[in-house]
Amino acid sequence: MEKGNPFVASLHEVENQLELSLRQAFESLEPKLQPPFSLDIPDPQESLELTRAIVYAVLCDSGSSKTHIKLLHALVTDGYAFFTSLLVGTVVELYGKLVDSAKVQLLWLTKEMIDVSSVGLEDLLVSLLRRIGSGDYGEQNVWLCSELVSLFLDKWDCLLEDAPLVLTSALYSFLRLFADHCRVTGIPKLENVKRLEIKFCVKMFREQLHLSLKIGRDLVRLLQDLVHISEFKEIWNDLVCSDVSKIYQSKTSSRYFLLRITPEMETQLRFLLGNVKLGSHKRHQVWFLKKFLLGPEKETVLIDIVRFICCVVHPTNEIIRSEIMPRWAVIGWFLDLCKQNHHVEGRVKLALFYDWLFFDERIDSIMNVEPAVLLMLWSIPQYPHITHSLLEFLLHLVDTYDVACRDMIMRGVASAFREIERKGVVQSMDMFLSNPEIATDLKKKLANLLSCHQDIN
Repeated sequence: MEKGNPFVASLHEVENQLELSLRQAFESLEPKLQPPFSLDIPDPQESLELTRAIVYAVLCDSGSSKTHIKLLHALVTDGYAFFTSLLVGTVVELYGKLVDSAKVQLLWLTKEMIDVSSVGLEDLLVSLLRRIGSGDYGEQNVWLCSELVSLFLDKWDCLLEDAPLVLTSALYSFLRLFADHCRVTGIPKLENVKRLEIKFCVKMFREQLHLSLKIGRDLVRLLQDLVHISEFKEIWNDLVCSDVSKIYQSKTSSRYFLLRITPEMETQLRFLLGNVKLGSHKRHQVWFLKKFLLGPEKETVLIDIVRFICCVVHPTNEIIRSEIMPRWAVIGWFLDLCKQNHHVEGRVKLALFYDWLFFDERIDSIMNVEPAVLLMLWSIPQYPHITHSLLEFLLHLVDTYDVACRDMIMRGVASAFREIERKGVVQSMDMFLSNPEIATDLKKKLANLLSCHQDIN
């Protein structure tokens, strides 16, 4: 690594265009970054170049940061929008290449942008939240998690006033992360992170419940994993004592499902589901497995991946009709990967079926429920045990997920099946109800469910 270079040098990669533009701006304008600053007003193009140079300079050197930020304050005419967009680009494209000291500087700059209420602040914070890896208990990842949850606590009042919705993104992230963290012991620095996560999440529920509820129905799914933790048990009880059906009826925005997927993982999943043909998919799967899923704790990210695939990746009709690997096949592979861990397998299946339970064709997309029904359907000929396992899980959810809302859930699942049939995703429910490969008791339960609610439009 060159002295002062904020990025790890790589001989084998083409230099990133953003990295190149930041470095070149710094190299050509470095003298102008030192006081006394010129009193001449720079033209728009020079102002942009100076902004790039300041980003690079601050990432390089903490000693001159305050001087550089003063120059930025003097330059800014756009509410810090361009500067913040450069920080977002750095987080999304270059975070993995940043040296440790540059990551510290990036967090310092983020706090500065909070203090000036910069345009694009929410995008910056969300992109940083996405950088906290699931199932990664290395020092750098634990550090980032600790820094961000501390930031949200320390800057609470500013964020509540200027970017309140980003607090809901943080709540979603830290509830989900804590569900994994609370199952891990023996990592001293993680213990402090867990205390901070509890503090932030409880503060959100107790002081900003209306904001917390904006997450929608997946908030209940996340809290369900934490009812064994004393601080969350009371919150859970308060929530279920209220009219929880209203929360179930509130669809969770797709932006939340991106929070636990890193940008690299998103890129690869979209490539797999948009470009790779069945038959040539094995090597892509092996690569994905080695890159993102190797490690005893990493498989918990499968919960988030399945939710992301169901709710965010909605292929075009052209892709659906092509030979490109369908979503149901990728999800089937993920379910196979976690079958040895029953705790994770159950949560992955719940992620797959969650929108079925409260399905309302007026607000819910058929694309959210399509992967599960096609996985059940296409597994019948060769892997009927998969169909049996999934159908049994779904029908068990109907009976047990929330007994107080059982009628609503029955309506939701029946509505999902009816809409699937009406839209032609499955030609007829007889493909399940009359199939000799499916156990008689399951067919009977499914028939009862559908007949009880056949009046649904």
